[in-house]
Amino acid sequence: MLSLPRENRTILITGGAGFIGSNFIPFYLNKNPLYQIVNLDKLTYAGNLANLMDVVENARYHFVEGDICNKNLVDKLFEELKIDGVIHFAAESHVDNSIESPESFIKTNIEGTFILLETSRKYWMDGPNKVKPGCEHARFHHISTDEVYGSLGAEGFFTEETAYAPNSPYSASKASADFLARSYFYTYGLNVVTSNCSNNYGPKQHDEKLIPTIIRKALDGENIPIYGDGSNVRDWLFVLDHCQGIELVFNEGKAGETYVIGGNNEHNNLYIAERICSLLDEKFPKTEGSYFEQINFIKDRPGHDQRYAIDATKIKTELGWSPAENFDSGLEKTIAWYTTKYQKA
Repeated sequence: MLSLPRENRTILITGGAGFIGSNFIPFYLNKNPLYQIVNLDKLTYAGNLANLMDVVENARYHFVEGDICNKNLVDKLFEELKIDGVIHFAAESHVDNSIESPESFIKTNIEGTFILLETSRKYWMDGPNKVKPGCEHARFHHISTDEVYGSLGAEGFFTEETAYAPNSPYSASKASADFLARSYFYTYGLNVVTSNCSNNYGPKQHDEKLIPTIIRKALDGENIPIYGDGSNVRDWLFVLDHCQGIELVFNEGKAGETYVIGGNNEHNNLYIAERICSLLDEKFPKTEGSYFEQINFIKDRPGHDQRYAIDATKIKTELGWSPAENFDSGLEKTIAWYTTKYQKA
């Protein structure tokens, strides 16, 4: 087991080798120079330690390969490393996979979250609303998704008050985890905060996701698959803007509160494909023709939510958050990262 110096706080990051976690860890280490970070990740297909090469030599960063559903391991980490903060990213998150094989989503997203919450309660509290001495600032930040709110029509926005209406096994499992986190605050007084974000994009995202898929397929000369007629709308949030929001919620958010985080960038899937093709035509022109010609419409997936959009007024007014990137600036940075990955440009 690791032996860590006791300087300020030791934060357990779950799923830190995934897309958002691997962007968050370098960001958070840089912003909090006295904090230790322990990254617990199972390294499933979505986890990639190569995304953390820029912190692997940092003495305040420590990696543990393991499963959040392993109660004995989680207990050991809390006991031996004196964990006094949790930022919980770890989750099965691909909707298509949840439709084909929902069992792993139930286990990881629900059971895993329960084990982390229960271990936090055990080590930080002597009883309901009785915090152990020295644990007054211990906090559990549950990272969730706007998909728990279901689907919007042509108008309206998700807020912290929106009723839950999950439409896939993935979003249902995340909704269940959200409710568990809420219950630990209201029943035990555990210092819990939750954030629900819109669709993230940016460097280090897994190849299966929409934007990396469009870029990869375009550069490989393959059909670019778009579900249905491409009219499904998402609110796109650049991953480093999300990281800033997570830090604010964890450090300054009010216990028991939920904060929704969105980029105020609503675009449908066809627009995303066309915008990427346009930028690739400018930066990496084909010998003949345009990348637009590779766009291919495929059968829609079951239960495909039509539109997500977030009203992020609460985190903006209460915590002073605002995104640094607009969609075009974030997309250009994203394309630059992936073209380097796929083409070694």
